[in-house]
Amino acid sequence: MARYVKLSAINTLRLPQDDGHDLEAALNTAIEHLDRALTDVLPDQPDLIALPEAFDRYPSHDGAAKRAYYELRRDRVRDHLMKVARDNSVNIAYNYGPIYPDGTKRNQTVFISRTGGIDGFYNKNHLVDTENTVNNMLFGKDAPIIKTDFGKVAGIICFDLNYDELREKYMKNHPELLVFCSQYHGGDFVQSYWAYSCRSWFLGAVFQNECALVNPLGTKIAHSTNYFPYFTATANLDYAVVHLDYNWGKLDAARRKYGSGVKVYDPGNVGAVLITSECDEFSAMDIIREFDIMLLDDYFAKSMAHRHAPGMIEP
Repeated sequence: MARYVKLSAINTLRLPQDDGHDLEAALNTAIEHLDRALTDVLPDQPDLIALPEAFDRYPSHDGAAKRAYYELRRDRVRDHLMKVARDNSVNIAYNYGPIYPDGTKRNQTVFISRTGGIDGFYNKNHLVDTENTVNNMLFGKDAPIIKTDFGKVAGIICFDLNYDELREKYMKNHPELLVFCSQYHGGDFVQSYWAYSCRSWFLGAVFQNECALVNPLGTKIAHSTNYFPYFTATANLDYAVVHLDYNWGKLDAARRKYGSGVKVYDPGNVGAVLITSECDEFSAMDIIREFDIMLLDDYFAKSMAHRHAPGMIEP
């Protein structure tokens, strides 16, 4: 059955210059600016708002002021966002640097539920080395799939985007939505490849850069602009990715039988299409089963098995 999810991303707070002399006032100002930024997307009634990496820090702070600010902040912005989530019935992906009891830190995206709780968190697996050597952060070791009230999500943070190790974990575990909170954009082609290779929707919230929503075939379907540093768009999480080989006639039969109830999206050039259920009567996987349509990953597995069968590889 169709599962439409409204997704929002915001890319800037426009915090004022701060000299670090009154950090309590600076923190309160950051929260005020955050609340103001959220009003750009809350009227859209999104299911999830994604915020960029280190969204509430002051670039003007020097090293000492930055450390003191983080010590003062602790979980206060997170706790404020938990109340915002509850008051507005919205999920929020918030990135910050929690301080653990042993004094070490993590670069963490926490997934706040629309009831004001925490569904889970992701700790950045691939830190920039200075995050560890200067900021006393430890590398994350897990790549959890986090269950929210709208679907299965997974986190990516900034420098992570450069590493196949993390991407390949998600390829195996199939999150429906990748949430990228970052100071670094990474390039359209890299974001698109993550979406395509993981067969996942990709929501990018990038500080002072373009935020975007990419579908599981790597097509950007919505983005922020130089005029509007935010957007809200809809993704359908009831989907399947299939290859065209063996499936041409089956796809035509499904469309003839169910009409607008099923959608087949073709990005061109990749030999794969996205099937979505656009109704309440059946799911995309129901269509796959009814018409015996081969999924993209099954098609590639079949091709690989054929290659490795006895006698198939040249001597």
